[in-house]
Order: sequence, then C-alpha cells, then structure tokens
Amino acid sequence: MKRYLIISWLLAFLLPGGGLAQQTVRLDLQRTIELAGDSSLSAFRYQNMYLSGYWEYRSYKANRLPSLTLNLTPAQYYRYITQRYDSGSDMDVYREQQMFSASGGLSVQQNLDLTGGTFYINSDLEYMRNFGFTKSTQYSTVPFRIGYQQNLLGYNAFRWDRKIEPLKFEKAKKQLLYNLETLSEEAVTYFFALAMAQADYRLACDNVASSDTLYSIGLQRHKIAAISKADLLTLQLDKVNAHNSWENARIALKRAMFSLALFLNMDKNTQLEITLPGRPRAIEIPVADAVEKARANSPTLLEQRQSVLEAERNVSKTRVESRLNASLNASVGFNQVSDQLKNAYRNLLQQDLVSVSVSIPLVDWGVRRGKYNMAKNNLNVARIAARQEELNIEEEVTMTVGDFSIQQRLVSSAEEALDLAVTAYEQTRQRFIIGKADVNSLTLSLNRQQEAQKNYISALQNYWLNYYKIRRLTLHDYESGVSLSDRFDYQSGWYR
Repeated sequence: MKRYLIISWLLAFLLPGGGLAQQTVRLDLQRTIELAGDSSLSAFRYQNMYLSGYWEYRSYKANRLPSLTLNLTPAQYYRYITQRYDSGSDMDVYREQQMFSASGGLSVQQNLDLTGGTFYINSDLEYMRNFGFTKSTQYSTVPFRIGYQQNLLGYNAFRWDRKIEPLKFEKAKKQLLYNLETLSEEAVTYFFALAMAQADYRLACDNVASSDTLYSIGLQRHKIAAISKADLLTLQLDKVNAHNSWENARIALKRAMFSLALFLNMDKNTQLEITLPGRPRAIEIPVADAVEKARANSPTLLEQRQSVLEAERNVSKTRVESRLNASLNASVGFNQVSDQLKNAYRNLLQQDLVSVSVSIPLVDWGVRRGKYNMAKNNLNVARIAARQEELNIEEEVTMTVGDFSIQQRLVSSAEEALDLAVTAYEQTRQRFIIGKADVNSLTLSLNRQQEAQKNYISALQNYWLNYYKIRRLTLHDYESGVSLSDRFDYQSGWYR
C-alpha cells in the first residue's frame, strides 16, 4: 500500500490564512513524538518535576556528609532596667544596665546512619562590654569542643531515610519516563487526528472534482436521454454535498492542525504536512515478561512501596514514643574567660558535659497508644493498597498486550481492505463514465472507499497507541529490546 503524502501546495493556498508566508513543517510519527518529548510545555513541566526530586535526593546525600557552619552575632546592644541584689543594704534594687556583645562560632557536624546520632566539633568566641556604674570587658572562649548526641531507645531516623530516599529518587526517574511515554501517547492521538482530517480533506477535494465531472457528464447524458431526471438530480445533489463536505473538512483540518501545533509548542500558523507510517513490523511481546517489567519499573508501584516503608517508619517511631524516651549528649573541651583576648586562650580549663534526659509517660489517657494503633492500621491499609495496585497493573498490562496483538492483525486487514476499496471505486467510476454503472453503485463504492480509509488510519492509530501504552506501563522498548532507563540521559532529559 502506497503511503499517503498529504497535499502541500494545495493546503497552503486553499486553507484560510494560507500562503507562502506560513512556515511549513513536515512530520512523520517518530518526529512528532520526539518534538512532544523535547519541546512541548508538558515536557518542560515533567522535567522540572523530575528536577525537584533530583535536588531532594542531592540534599539527602549532602546531609550524609560533614557540614561546616559559621554562626555569627556581629553586634548586640542592651539598655534596660534590671533587678539586682545589693549586699550592702541586703535588698533587691533596680539598676540601669547597658551592655554590648558579639559572638561567633564554627561548627562541624556529621550524622551517623548506623547509630542515628550526631558527632560534632565546635569552637566559640564571645565578647561582652558592660557600661554604667561598673564598666568591664570580658572575652569568653571555647577553643575546642568535641561531642556526640543521640536518642537512646530505638528510633533511628537516618536509617529509615537511607531506605526511603533512594526509592523516592528512583520513583522520580521512573515517573519522568512514564510521563514522557504518556506524552508519546498524546502525540499519537494528535498526529492521527490530523492524519484523519487531512485524509478527509483529500477525499473531499477528490469528491469535489469527481462530482463536478460526473455532473457535467450527467448533463450531457441527460440531453440524449441516457439517464433519467432523477439520476441527474442525484448527481447534482452529490455535487452540492461534496462542496459542503469539502468546507467542513477544511475547517476540521484547520482545527486539527492548530491543535497539533499548539501541543508541540509551535507557532499557531505553522503549516503541518504529515506522512502516515507504513505497516509496522510484527513484534512479539510475552505477557509474563511485560508483567514482570511493569512490576519492576512502574512508578505507581514504587510509590506504593514508598508508602509502605513510610508507614513502617511511623509504626517504629510511635512504638518507641509510646514508651519512655531517653537521649544522650556528651562533650569534652576547653574554655576560658579573661578581660584580654590573648589571655582568653591561655591556661585553658577543661569543660565536660554529660547529659542524659529521660521522659516517662505516666498518664496520657491512651494518646501514645492510640497513635501507635493508628500507625499500625495505616500500615495495613498501605500494604493492601500496594497489593491492589499491583493486581490492577498486572491486569492492565495483560489486556494491553492482548489488544496489541490483535491490532497488529487489524492493520494488515485494514490495509488490504483499503487497497480493494480504492480499486473498486476506480473501476466503478470508469464504468459509470461509459454508462455501465448507475449512480447508486458509484455512491456506494465511494462510501466504501472513504470508510476503508478511515478504518486504516484508525487501525494504525490503535496499533501505535497500544504500543506506546505498553512502553509506558513497562518502561521497556520491545522494538529495540532495551530498557528505557538504560537509554535515558537524566542530565540532558532525552534518550541516547
């Protein structure tokens, strides 16, 4: 079957606003899909959604590395009335106080996934100047302090983050691929909508020319009484209907062209010329293999696994919090104070800190227990939802692969039917011209040709829709046999 190249110069001059000033872009199906994934507004939105997940994962990775922080209070001034004890009069008195201070500190922290604690090293310097009745200047220093702090009873947030965050990033990558394949399906829909509109317009143009010719022939044959007045009126009606159909086809074509141009983020006046794909080659897709790949790659299932992990984390957290809580903070270092900066770093005194905090719930009327039970119920809900979603995806993949196999056979059948319909119409038309076929036979043959053309385009559309749906569900290209994740460059945002 020869490919249908859509009329170029005729569309440029017959469509409203058409002309040489319009930009003409020729598209096939593959190029349309590439433009949809590269230039459409939806593609930009999906890429930015992925980048949000990417930077979230980068933040998680950075949080596992040592952090260096400089804390400064360059200037702080106080002037107020304060209560002080006067030992001479053995009573409290109010006195005016003025003070200027400044401070700075340098801190290094390292989170430990294994224990869930934080290891830190810091150094501090403070300056204080008192005004008023007693003037004084002091420097307080902590040249070096090393310490460690953590919760003592079980819940380790860092360990759970180590399980959840990589899964979230993997879901973000698979979601990007899933969304791009959704764009491919949308591109197929817009592409074949324009293909159908252009095919209808082409047939309408042919019908206008054919009906004009047949009506002229009918007039000549009516003059010699070769056809009846009713047949002549039928030919005239066909001519009027053909012109009306042409006008409707022209409007539908303009609308379909505008929709595709808008979807591809092109100028709305872009003149599009498309080429229908030929018969696709046969592809065998084992159902079991497709289901297995969908289980491994589906962002929906990854999201369900993330929900289960987060629910398990909440159960662990609420279980620990329902009992007593304890935390440890221990540090060792040096400090000193002096009215001169250089002396504040001499004769350092050892500074030690060991703090153990314990919180024991005595009476909370079942609040902690209730939170724990809620967390367990939410975990059960998450597990059931994950299993249900898995079954839904298995069913969808199975049905789609089955439909795809049927569509491969339908494309062949529709192509054969179109060839037969075109040949039958041409023969009927020639027979009508020489007077061996009536008007009804000609009209019926034309209708069959138009129906065959639409069926062929619909069969191609359904084939490619099912193919890209399988790609979306499995994130696997069965035509090349390569996983989409392996071919995708997450930096450039396109397939290698």
